[in-house]
Amino acid sequence: MIEKSISVLTFLSALGCGLIAGAFFAFSTFVMKALGRLPAAQGIAAMQSINIVVINPIFMTAMFGTGVACFALAVLSVFKWYQPGTGYLLAGGLLYITGTILVTILFNVPRNDALASVNPTSAEGVTLWSNYLSSWTNWNHVRTMASLVAAALFTVALVKLRSLE
Repeated sequence: MIEKSISVLTFLSALGCGLIAGAFFAFSTFVMKALGRLPAAQGIAAMQSINIVVINPIFMTAMFGTGVACFALAVLSVFKWYQPGTGYLLAGGLLYITGTILVTILFNVPRNDALASVNPTSAEGVTLWSNYLSSWTNWNHVRTMASLVAAALFTVALVKLRSLE
């Protein structure tokens, strides 16, 4: 029964990591570039709005619920280390937690908070915006890759776990 639960949790984690990777991928590949093409005041105002709207139950559940599932899989993998696929569970869980959740908290959110506090039409806002575009996006690339690789690791773990059934 526990193996079936681990398989289901792994499947849901793979989906969650993939979903979050897709959201971050969109920002890295075209949203931030589009915002950067706008006049600074408009780009700042748009990103300030995005940063408010993104804090909603659906996105937060997808991002942080996946983090909880990844943490659970990492812990379970230690106790099930003898089973096939548990190394992938541990790696996927730790990668998502560090490369997605911690990077968000330590690098993206502080930049969002700084952007939220500036007047979009001020000189300070324009200066902050030019740095924000590159630094926020670079950290977003990290989150994108971490989420995507975690999804791949969980997918491999599922294949390995199937050998137990």
